[in-house]
Amino acid sequence: MDTTPELPRKDDLYEHYKFVVEKGQQPLRIDKYLMNFVENATRNKIQAAAKDGSIFVNDSPVKSNYKVKPNDVIQVKFEHPPHENLLVGEDIPIDVIYEDEDVLVVNKPAGMVVHPGHGNYSGTLINALIFHFENLPKNSSDRPGLVHRIDKDTSGLLVVAKTEHAMNHLSNQFAEKTSEREYVAIVWGNVKEDEGTVEGNIGRHPKNRLQNTVFEGDDTYKGKPAVTHYKVIERLGYVTLLSCKLETGRTHQIRVHMKHIGHTLFNDERYGGHLILKGTTFTKYKQFVDNCFKVLPRQALHAKTLGFEHPTSRKFMSFSTDIPEDMQQCIEKWKHYAKHLEN
Repeated sequence: MDTTPELPRKDDLYEHYKFVVEKGQQPLRIDKYLMNFVENATRNKIQAAAKDGSIFVNDSPVKSNYKVKPNDVIQVKFEHPPHENLLVGEDIPIDVIYEDEDVLVVNKPAGMVVHPGHGNYSGTLINALIFHFENLPKNSSDRPGLVHRIDKDTSGLLVVAKTEHAMNHLSNQFAEKTSEREYVAIVWGNVKEDEGTVEGNIGRHPKNRLQNTVFEGDDTYKGKPAVTHYKVIERLGYVTLLSCKLETGRTHQIRVHMKHIGHTLFNDERYGGHLILKGTTFTKYKQFVDNCFKVLPRQALHAKTLGFEHPTSRKFMSFSTDIPEDMQQCIEKWKHYAKHLEN
């Protein structure tokens, strides 16, 4: 008698992930491949999913030792729908900067995810919004109220739409680049020019989907146009304090553009900024930087200013917030260190 558990039929499964393997990909075990593409996934979890018949290549279930090839279509499917589709309101406080019948401007703390996704199904800004506000309109991705987003470990301002009219009006402003967004960032290195513009098409990194990258030359078509204007606020020895204004709003745009010009964001672990990229080899310096990392345990990026035309009054409104305490403490440390360098 066969006691093998019956695997679910693929028609009964919900797709959670789908990837098309890049043309230049070398043969690689699928469990290792997916480690670079699925956030918060362990190899054990991936192997267990393969054993349960949840990983498909070109519509057929595969084992964890399957070697991926260029143009393979990989799907990860489970019997339950993606958790991010199951939105539940949670009584989480929101720092509301401004509110009227149409819009809400909130100051998001670092560490809060904007919307549910793999590995972050609760505690997000959306969970908080749907608890505190009823009947928020959904955007094109079915996310209530969201006009734009900022990364989990980036702090700062977001505008939320409270009506369908506001959602459409604000979304058009972001698409047509008439909204204004200024960020403050600490980047590695002494930025030579006092101000400048970075232009470079941004898309998913072909070998690590948790990162984005700039595509140039013949590969430009793989990314979407992105423009960042920057201005030096203060030079602090081995790091620089910058103001960055977004003309476009690509995922990780400032993080990717700054790395592209050789000035990775300070303590941006995903892009390598958690390593000591500039400075000396002295032990005391290493201790100083480690202390800065402890004070600011995230990428040094704050969405400081946000401006947009009000959907109803059509007046241009602008909001600004103070740099949060963790980032301010880090800036003060570098100011003190820079003075010490000058002496």
